[in-house]
Amino acid sequence: MIHLLAVLCALSPAAPAHRVLIVADEMPAMRVLAERLEALEAVDSQIVAQSEMPADLRAYSAVIVYIHGNLDDQVESRLLEYADDGGKLILLHHSISSGKRRNRFWLPRIGVELRQGDAASGGYKWIEGVRLGLVNLAPRHFITRNKVTYAERLEFAGDGHRRAVRPGFTLGHSEVYLNHHLSGQRTILLGLVYNDPHTGVTWMQGTAGWVMPLGKGRVVYLMPGHSPEEFQHPAYGRLIANAVIWKP
Repeated sequence: MIHLLAVLCALSPAAPAHRVLIVADEMPAMRVLAERLEALEAVDSQIVAQSEMPADLRAYSAVIVYIHGNLDDQVESRLLEYADDGGKLILLHHSISSGKRRNRFWLPRIGVELRQGDAASGGYKWIEGVRLGLVNLAPRHFITRNKVTYAERLEFAGDGHRRAVRPGFTLGHSEVYLNHHLSGQRTILLGLVYNDPHTGVTWMQGTAGWVMPLGKGRVVYLMPGHSPEEFQHPAYGRLIANAVIWKP
């Protein structure tokens, strides 16, 4: 009997090592991401709208948030509680954007301020349809190191980082968010490089990717994600997969 059970177990498909919930309001991009995560790390992803979010999030090894529009107040509270209780919350692209200013807790809890005013004076600004360079600022961190192939070398300086040519990659038709003012303890993972063709100004900011503690858990933020195609980029898909399987 014991031998038979062993054979049956060997023949049964293994349960996914990582079960992820994706809370989103733009589904095509997240279907692409789910396919990439399955291909790269056999991640089992469940994609839901905010209104469909399961009552209990503890079954998920990570929760990915990709919400462009309004973040529901109750969903906001439950996502933050998930991290507080030890969960891993992965925020992508416009999950940090001007629409979240209306939420009472979201931006303050993750230590991000989106100031009003002109970008040159530190005000938050988004620009779409741009070439966006991403630079690895944490070469020893698992998320930016594990199996990531950086196709380019990009110069970066700013936000306390010395001027140097670093591994990176470029997204050709993306969206950049300028002037995320960060506060509190966190590890910076990625810097952004954006050259404004209208002014000739090159923006270099260490805000395109980071990880921070929140309660007993962690929050990971990755800025790219403007289109479904961005999630097919080899380096970016790998970075998200690393965030999912990363064990702090």
